Amino acid sequence: MSAERALLAAVRDAVLAHSELAALIGARVYDDAPPEAIFPYVTVGRVETRPSDASTAAALEHGVTLHAWSRYGGRAETLSIVAAIRDALHHAALDVEAQRLVLLLVTFTDVFRSGDGRTTHGVVRLRAVTEAEWEFSWQAKRDATS
Repeated sequence: MSAERALLAAVRDAVLAHSELAALIGARVYDDAPPEAIFPYVTVGRVETRPSDASTAAALEHGVTLHAWSRYGGRAETLSIVAAIRDALHHAALDVEAQRLVLLLVTFTDVFRSGDGRTTHGVVRLRAVTEAEWEFSWQAKRDATS
């Protein structure tokens, strides 16, 4: 599994495991929302990755955008969803398959009225850095014998 897919799976698991988020959105976290999705829900948006070889280990820096969607009157529900996502993910120590999660931050949030005039849209941007687990294990062994 790619580092991107593994990270997204861990993010989704963390969102679904967060009790406040579960109370707000249930299990409605989608890669692509179905046409008749029940509001509120969260979708995965843009996923960016670039090499980040700042240390001796090969690392990847990821940018992930999550979107919250609500049709509850006003911004209150979307603000609550965005805050709960931040609570669930900012500095979280997620278990990312075959990766070591070095860093996970919420770097930006925004809540605004969508173009249809009845949907409120929330945006949450994440920054994550991962290292391949085998690379981390190899580095740790090498450093221990030095």
